[in-house]
Amino acid sequence: MVADGAILSRAVSDADDRLVLADELLASLQLRCGGELPGTIAIPSLLEVVRKVRRYQLKLARQVSGQDHEEAFGAWVEVEPRSDGEIGCEIFLRSIRRSALPEEASDRAEERRIAIDRHLAELTARLDGRQRLLAVESDAADLAELRETMLDGIGELWTNFVTFNANSHHQPLHWRLLDGAQVTVAGSARSWRATLIPTPAPGSEPSGFELLLVSDEPLQSGPVQLVHDLAPVPPALIGEDIAPVLRQPIERIKANAETIRTRLAGPLSQDYANYASEISAAAEHLLGLLDDLSDLEVVEAQGFLTASDHIDLADVARQAAGIQSVRAQEKQISIDVPKPGDSLPAIAEFRRVLQILLNLLGNAINYSPEGSSIWIRIEEVEDRSRIIVADQGPGLSPEATRVIFEKFERLGRSGDGGSGLGLYISRKLARAMGGELSVDSAPGQGARFLLELPGDGDKSAL
Repeated sequence: MVADGAILSRAVSDADDRLVLADELLASLQLRCGGELPGTIAIPSLLEVVRKVRRYQLKLARQVSGQDHEEAFGAWVEVEPRSDGEIGCEIFLRSIRRSALPEEASDRAEERRIAIDRHLAELTARLDGRQRLLAVESDAADLAELRETMLDGIGELWTNFVTFNANSHHQPLHWRLLDGAQVTVAGSARSWRATLIPTPAPGSEPSGFELLLVSDEPLQSGPVQLVHDLAPVPPALIGEDIAPVLRQPIERIKANAETIRTRLAGPLSQDYANYASEISAAAEHLLGLLDDLSDLEVVEAQGFLTASDHIDLADVARQAAGIQSVRAQEKQISIDVPKPGDSLPAIAEFRRVLQILLNLLGNAINYSPEGSSIWIRIEEVEDRSRIIVADQGPGLSPEATRVIFEKFERLGRSGDGGSGLGLYISRKLARAMGGELSVDSAPGQGARFLLELPGDGDKSAL
């Protein structure tokens, strides 16, 4: 059990990652982020941590963030398996920081959430204003049975074709109660989440809906081979052995430092608050290093493969810029992204491309002067798709460009919180997807990082 010191709020989740009990603060965050009590955890980053703890039965501590229509918040939580023998987790909130949202930030966040769900959806359906089926599309093998029964049932309620997990209410429910619901599909062993996107109409109710079914679990493409039939694989040192041992004490240091810095334990002079802030930043650096080392083991593992998705590089670029927008605003840096409607199809794994772009944008923000600009451009070169991240930083010498992608290379910098692994991992990911990551730079002329990936001739897949 987590110690009681400096715990601001507690909550309990069940086997379906639904918040079933919560103290006032966590209950308020759940409701303000559009969730219900009881109901599926409405803060995406918290839901991700809870799912990991439930699946792997490990204690984890993480920085989570979210926002409602008024403000953004960052919180430090500790999550552990339930101690009462039930399946689920106990959640402990140790610190929280709030900040006012930039104008229209909540709208942009909702747009990004919908865009991500549209990309990941494996079944899409059109519904009328009463949630009756109009059209259905899906290429997923384990949704073939659902697709056929839905096509045979055009005009019926879509809720007749799936089973709602832990929901005994009569259908149909109001669409807001169904948006985000966990469902089971006949013929599929995976769990699914339903997203309902309303079509605006005059008055209070939508004129129709777009239904998306999204799963966090990959489809098994073939028979599972028994472990004893496989060649011995060396254990992952960082990810399985060292990281969990180091992470918990470092996370406790960070949590305690945040408690001191925010003066939750009582009044404190500014000098000591500053010391606590430096301790917290150092702990955050160590946690980032652990994450980088874990990623390093993944990309260097024998047989490492990435998925081959149909993606839109312009869309991924806009999402990456949105995620990094707060950091950029802190330095008054503008990020110029591809315009809405611009598109560049490619064949690559969505989350790996997003990981690369977040790293490139993070570096550009770190090394660009205040008030400068960062540009993201897309271009098609024969059968290749290219995305370029350019900044107005100090640039790189020819010697630096030759070694910048090497492991642990930090170009002599110190104190910037980097591990020297981000670009090395990014290039490994790019090459694993059949692409390449390179840099074009000169002293005083900024840097241009070029991510090149296989093009997608089938543009209708987007």
